[in-house]
Amino acid sequence: MASSSSAAILVLVVSCMSLVCSARHLKKIVVGGPQTWEFGIDYSDWALKNGPFYVNDVLVFRYPAPNGFGSPHSVYLLPNLESFSKCDFSKAREVANTSQGEGDGFEFVLEQSKTYYFACGERNGLHCIDGNMKFSVLPKAY
Repeated sequence: MASSSSAAILVLVVSCMSLVCSARHLKKIVVGGPQTWEFGIDYSDWALKNGPFYVNDVLVFRYPAPNGFGSPHSVYLLPNLESFSKCDFSKAREVANTSQGEGDGFEFVLEQSKTYYFACGERNGLHCIDGNMKFSVLPKAY
């Protein structure tokens, strides 16, 4: 009887410890920090300075909804390094439209340990090409 209670307590303690360890790496990261997701920021540099990133980290893209002033933004996931380098959106997938960054922002979970290529697709890729609105991350497994 005592040994089964001890075993149950041990299982509970180990389970709680594993949850605490995995939660330690989970974090919400606002893309661009205080500058948020906007034209003219070097997001590749931002990603280098704000890593490492881990599987299940959450990237938060914040940007204003279209309001007639300035230029709207969006978030695209590009399929590979070549399309990322060229800002080629022909096979990209829009993950957040121009209004989804408003308020608390759009959240993207880094679900796998693979390279994710993000870019703004507005103005036919101009924000990606001339505005440096692109970056990649390779989340680490833990």
